[in-house]
Amino acid sequence: MTLATDQLADSGDLSPTGQQFIAMRDAVMEHWERQVRARVDGARQLLRPVLTNTLPAFLDNIAEALSPDHPRKQGASGTNSASAHGGERARMTPFGPDQVIHEYQILREAIAAVGKGRVDLTATDWLIIDRSIDAAMREAVRSFTRIHEDLRHKVAAALSHDMRTPLSVVANGAHVLGITADIAKVRDVASRIATNADRLEDMIAELLDALTYQGAATIPLHLTRFDILDLMREAAEQYVHSDDNDVAIEISGESVVGYWCRASMRRALENLINNAIKYGDRHTVKLMAHQTRGRLMLSVHNEGNPIPAEQHNRIFDYLRREAGPLAATGWGIGLPFVKAVAESHGGSVVVDSAPQLGTTFLIDVPVDGRPFVEQPGAQSAAS
Repeated sequence: MTLATDQLADSGDLSPTGQQFIAMRDAVMEHWERQVRARVDGARQLLRPVLTNTLPAFLDNIAEALSPDHPRKQGASGTNSASAHGGERARMTPFGPDQVIHEYQILREAIAAVGKGRVDLTATDWLIIDRSIDAAMREAVRSFTRIHEDLRHKVAAALSHDMRTPLSVVANGAHVLGITADIAKVRDVASRIATNADRLEDMIAELLDALTYQGAATIPLHLTRFDILDLMREAAEQYVHSDDNDVAIEISGESVVGYWCRASMRRALENLINNAIKYGDRHTVKLMAHQTRGRLMLSVHNEGNPIPAEQHNRIFDYLRREAGPLAATGWGIGLPFVKAVAESHGGSVVVDSAPQLGTTFLIDVPVDGRPFVEQPGAQSAAS
């Protein structure tokens, strides 16, 4: 079984080296986690699902790239998982770009330390690993900085718009105080100046909080405990018995019981199934679920025309429709909603698409969403 971003369970295309690499993934992650918590600023207090992020799938992507018969050439090709990693780091952690780079450097060290004596990596293998990590690092930092750039635009908008009214009140009040001798008027104006100064202080505090911690725009969630496999069957059932659908839907993976918002997860899954039917080859849509290190990996896979690499991130933008095979009605809303659901649960959504592999959308979120979702009356997170 592989947790690569393509979520393909058949390891027949993997070379012996690739299979050995996958076999040591968990050991690499354990070594990496210990080192990151000890050496990377801000990592020590992070919960394991947040720290883990999309890295297990990335390691399995590298295993595929280490297999000559597999179409993936390096671990970051054909997928935007590294961009999702950087975006989640910006939203969920106090990391800066230096910390993102450092954790990838430690990942390289962990592969070398754990792999010694367990897998015989040639110079060619190491070239693939190095190129995979370097490419992922660049994409992650690019995504990380893009989110911070978006924040700067929001701060500029807040400074130019939201603060204009209280500043105007303060300025006009100061002018009035300079020309009036009416003590009652002075007291009234002074009171309004003080009130708006307090408003400005609150706004500045909110901006500083935003600059310190990148909270994502979230959607309201009601978390309950359920088995994701049951939800997958429930969502697929309506397509199996629909007279308008002749596409087979296969469900595989494992039972994963966790805390998520059932309604939003179902709607996100339905959006992905609809897209798979619409843009796939009209044969089979495959749903799969696995868990690793406190993360749920829920995927929807179809064969057919791949999504061009340059569109892997843009397709999640609201109301954006591309020309060509992605131009069908409905593409503009569904995927941004899926992204919002994943990020509101404290995770990410990843697309992996290539001609030889088909297209896989992967919802990668914590199994227990309670520590990452604010909701009245929520239970304490399970230990």
